[in-house]
Amino acid sequence: MKSRDAFPVSLFISLILLLVLLLSPGCGHPKQASVDVPPPPPAEPSASTSHPAGATKHDGIPSAGKETSADLAEPTIPPDAKPMATETGRASWYGPPYHNRRGSNGEVYNMHAMTAAHRTLPLGSIVRVTNLKTGQTALVRITDRGPFISGRIIDLSLAAAHKLDVYQPGVADVRVEVMEAPMPLGSGGKWAVQIGGFSHEQAAAKLTDHLKRRYRTAKVVKFASPTGDWWVRVRVLDDDRERAGKLAAETQTSEGSVFLVRLD
Repeated sequence: MKSRDAFPVSLFISLILLLVLLLSPGCGHPKQASVDVPPPPPAEPSASTSHPAGATKHDGIPSAGKETSADLAEPTIPPDAKPMATETGRASWYGPPYHNRRGSNGEVYNMHAMTAAHRTLPLGSIVRVTNLKTGQTALVRITDRGPFISGRIIDLSLAAAHKLDVYQPGVADVRVEVMEAPMPLGSGGKWAVQIGGFSHEQAAAKLTDHLKRRYRTAKVVKFASPTGDWWVRVRVLDDDRERAGKLAAETQTSEGSVFLVRLD
């Protein structure tokens, strides 16, 4: 009796083992486990962030950026350089809102560099400016056009104004000596007439239309300045200096002034 009962039991156990082997993960290809990987933590804010949250580019007076000391230094000239031309008049200075805007030479204006604006000197000229009251001197590079206020001959950067003791008074009597120029001072060049500023766009538009009708070969445009007033610029045929000078002499406005400017 014992041997008869044992056969079905052993057969049952064999079937169970076979079933276990067939279902075992060791047979065939194992299943890939599904793992949820959390995302990486957010990066820490850099310690070199230039402006804290909520700050703007013109909070107070902007500081210098990543420029090197060479970028902000005075230009250099040979020790035996002699003045090519000299003029005297009033100097002023300009900063915000012109800082970080593109100047007439294509560069972004940095008021912490030793530069200046002049209406008629070739862009890239190096001039020596002397404060006639204090005797302070500085070399600056002409990178922009201006000042467009009657009676002023040069607009200094903030850095140059500090060095020349012009920052606090705002204006000062100066001597400007041209020490280097990339092209001739008295001939050639591209010239235009700039008129303004107008406190209202309508006044600028009215003059623009009048000049377009009067000088049909000239290109006349009006544009807004960073300070909110309006200007009119006239480019005569071939950007000729003589034509521009004649147009400037013939043009009068009820507000603002008329200036002959060099474009290059």
